[in-house]
Amino acid sequence: MEISYFDSDKEIDGGLKMSKMIINGTSINVAGNICIQNNKVYVDGKLVTESKEPVKLIIEGDPVNITTEGDVEVHGNVSGGIHAGCGINCGNVGGNVKAGNSVHCEDVTGNVDAGNSVHCGNVGGDVDAGGNVVRR
Repeated sequence: MEISYFDSDKEIDGGLKMSKMIINGTSINVAGNICIQNNKVYVDGKLVTESKEPVKLIIEGDPVNITTEGDVEVHGNVSGGIHAGCGINCGNVGGNVKAGNSVHCEDVTGNVDAGNSVHCGNVGGDVDAGGNVVRR
C-alpha cells in the first residue's frame, strides 16, 4: 500500500494547513499527526484505513508529527518529530528524529537517533548512530 499526503493552502483553526492524503486512490482531507501501526493508518488518533500489505508513506507537504513502523519520505518540512521503524528521508525537522535504520534529512532542531547512518545538516541536539554520521 502506498500513501501520498499532499499539502494544501487551506487553513483550519489553530493555523494548521488542511491537506489531502491519497490512500489507494481515495482522497482524505487531513491536518495533524499521522501514525501507522500494524498496517493501519491513523490521522490524529482516528483510523483512516488499513491494509493487508505494508504501508509505504510518502508525504508532499509539511506534516506535524509522523509515527510509522516502516520507511517515511517527506518532500517538505516536519514541524514536530518523526519516529520510524525503518528509514527516514526528509527536509527540516522541528523536533526529534528516531529511525530503526538510516536518517537522511536537512536541519534538525532536536536529537537524531538512528540504528544505522545519519546524513543531516545542522542538529540542535545530540546525534546517536549505529553507523556513520555525515554532516551536509
